[in-house]
Amino acid sequence: MSENARRVISVIVVNEASVLSRVTDLFSGRGYNITSLTVAPIPDSKYSRLTIVTSGSVRVMEQITKQLHKLIPVLRVYEHEDMVEKEMAMVKFPITENLSDINAISEAYNGKIVNVGDNIVIAMVADEPKRVDNYLNAIKRYNPKEIVRSGAVALER
Repeated sequence: MSENARRVISVIVVNEASVLSRVTDLFSGRGYNITSLTVAPIPDSKYSRLTIVTSGSVRVMEQITKQLHKLIPVLRVYEHEDMVEKEMAMVKFPITENLSDINAISEAYNGKIVNVGDNIVIAMVADEPKRVDNYLNAIKRYNPKEIVRSGAVALER
């Protein structure tokens, strides 16, 4: 991995008020950028999982990990090495665009058309972040009106 490589870390925290603020304050206070942040409760527990995408050297990641462990509501911090990582994107298109082409491209990226309205159609894909990038490039010719992209979620294999 290069010195300032993209890193994905998961943080398991007690699901309580101000925890997210304390974690993001740790990053901003040290000048580290968060590229993507996804937070959701862990089912049937009092915990939440934060999936953070950032970049930095091994040394910087060690510092971040040590600082995160010092926060009281943090239970576990780990950097993903061998993981399954996915992201989702939803794209709104004018109804006048070629729906069969949009659907075919979406299906190639683990997606489909999920909603059709009077004037718009919405497609959704869920795939690896690089493939979501490729999808968003491929659909530009269909004049997307709006694009919403989620943060990454990851699980260690």
